[in-house]
Amino acid sequence: MKRRVFGKGLFLIMAGILVFVFFVSWIVRSIDEEQKKKIVVDFIGTALTTMHFKPVAINDDMSEKAFNLFIKRMDYNKRFFLQTDIDELKKYETRLDDEMVSKNFSFYRKAVEIYKRRVELTQKFYREILSRSFDFNKDEQIETDPDKIQFCKNEKELKEYWRKMLKFQVLSRLNASLEIQEQSKNQGDTTVKIQSFEALEKEAREKLLKNYDETYNRMAKTKDADYFSLYINSIINVFDPHSDFMPPDDKKNFDISMSGKLEGIGATLQESGGYIKVVNIVPGSPAWLQGELQVNDIILKVAQGNEEPVDIVDMRIDDAVKLIRGKKGTEVRLTVKKVDGSIKLIKIIRDVVIIEETYARSALLKDGKDTTFVVGYIFLPKFYADFNDRNGRTCADDVKKELEKIKKENPRGIILDLRNNGGGSLMDAVNMAGLFIKEGPVVQVKGRYGPPAVLEDKDPQIHYRGPLVVLINEFSASASEILAAAMQDYGRAVIAGSKSFGKGTVQRILEIDDYVPAEYASGKPYGALKITIQKFYRINGGSTQLKGVTPDIILNDIYSYIERGEAEQEYPMPWSEIQPVPHQKWDTTYNLTELAGKSQMRVKKDSAFIVVEQKAMNNKQLKDETLFVLNFNTYRQKQKQTELNNRIFDLWQKKPTGLLVRNLKEDNMARRDTATLARNRRWLEDLSRDVYLKESVNIIRDMR
Repeated sequence: MKRRVFGKGLFLIMAGILVFVFFVSWIVRSIDEEQKKKIVVDFIGTALTTMHFKPVAINDDMSEKAFNLFIKRMDYNKRFFLQTDIDELKKYETRLDDEMVSKNFSFYRKAVEIYKRRVELTQKFYREILSRSFDFNKDEQIETDPDKIQFCKNEKELKEYWRKMLKFQVLSRLNASLEIQEQSKNQGDTTVKIQSFEALEKEAREKLLKNYDETYNRMAKTKDADYFSLYINSIINVFDPHSDFMPPDDKKNFDISMSGKLEGIGATLQESGGYIKVVNIVPGSPAWLQGELQVNDIILKVAQGNEEPVDIVDMRIDDAVKLIRGKKGTEVRLTVKKVDGSIKLIKIIRDVVIIEETYARSALLKDGKDTTFVVGYIFLPKFYADFNDRNGRTCADDVKKELEKIKKENPRGIILDLRNNGGGSLMDAVNMAGLFIKEGPVVQVKGRYGPPAVLEDKDPQIHYRGPLVVLINEFSASASEILAAAMQDYGRAVIAGSKSFGKGTVQRILEIDDYVPAEYASGKPYGALKITIQKFYRINGGSTQLKGVTPDIILNDIYSYIERGEAEQEYPMPWSEIQPVPHQKWDTTYNLTELAGKSQMRVKKDSAFIVVEQKAMNNKQLKDETLFVLNFNTYRQKQKQTELNNRIFDLWQKKPTGLLVRNLKEDNMARRDTATLARNRRWLEDLSRDVYLKESVNIIRDMR
């Protein structure tokens, strides 16, 4: 089919507000899962064609791309489908667009049916293969890059592929076990039992078998809704990598990640061997305050107050979490198996759980050679905001508070660390930029139609005027790039680190429930659609899309020679530029070229950065080498060199940089609980070993 326009959904634009009127041809009050899928697909199809910043034509070309994405995501490593399966599914390759219009999911159902059949077949493969020892004297090879291998032609070929794959995994485990034994011998450690090669090989196979059994047990619990989500997102992602359908549970987890809080008991859970195990208790949470639930406890049953308990053994972890989470003030009763084997009933009143690691935090850095030179440090893990609570915490407000606390300590400069910050709230990026400039434009945002809008800082107050370094890396994305780019364009800060991710698009969350008429309320919740509706541009007119933000001072890291970022995503939106907007440059006292030159001279002589450079080159080499020999001696010799390189790097990572790090006086850590103090101590230790912070302090010294 060449092109379709979804006619069952109608979007009206009035006074700049999108009003959605959603029409469907079936009017029923009881919505089953199939009808629910049709409603979701109809809504998504209409939204994509009418709201997306740059919609893709719904035609055969789109269908082929979505087909290939779905197959790739279903079986990335080509461990399940046969080429004959792909050939059978190929007849649907140009029909996915038609199926979206007709709400006929024949391809999706057929693909899942074949996939489940192959999963059942390969379970027999690994159990049979791992029942016998491997011969590691043969000179066999295995290719591990999925792009360099083809789907197997038949079951015999697939079984052979699994044999080599399992042999490779056993080889890796066996080598690790022998390394541990050798280290124990050298260190005189008698607690490690010395075993023969044959015994270790058998143990490696048994552990791998257990792991695969647990993995396949989880796979058996995969719901149709999970497969459907994978399918519909394969279609959506042909439009761009950041538009997604979020099923209800995913939307709930997204809200938690953005707000940093949830209603529940405050325990982190993990599925292991069919059991739900407690792996962490959030300090200050209801579970922590109640005190009876402990790490490594196994939760057997869950009851809502005095209702009948539900057995959660062999339950999917997300289903178990649903039962344990709940509204503030309600009671949950957990039947728990303790480490000593005893069974205990634990009653916990749910409350709002604050995940402190989500939020901004700060410290003071001192160069050990000159303890009078104090630099403030702010770590921002993400641009968080509570979109469901007008009075909830926002990162811009929190960074403002951290700045006020730091200023009381008379710093000579401040480092804002946006490394690994994947973004979040656009307006918080704008408001945060306003903390460092008088007023003016921060970012331009352009929708599908009309001229770009300029988002400005309208607050004339400058909350911090001193030297500022913004640290970024290849995992700094979206809102991080907006803030870094604005600071760079104003000349307000020195941007240091490695080139950022390159995400220059803006998404909106559409709660599908809000647009479904009352007739279909019984199907709620339907989930949400995250859809790209705008691109953002720097105030200099350029875009961060694909190109990212290039730092003023390049500080390579261990991923510097590996291609990462938006350009490596499937179907990213192209780079573009628009007209710049006038802005008043910051009056700086330093010369960027001179700063970069001085930094480069230090980095070239710094042994820690030399090791980082070597590690970066090793990582590139390891990534490119995807063909492995399955001969034990050959493999071990190669691994020994890799492990030596890793040990050298690990030693340098643990080596002090000379930085002295402490908490701010106003944070008053003396009043914190033991667990919080322990985490804080580890955090300060990590900061003291961070060579990028050490160099950032040096850059601030040069800026004055």
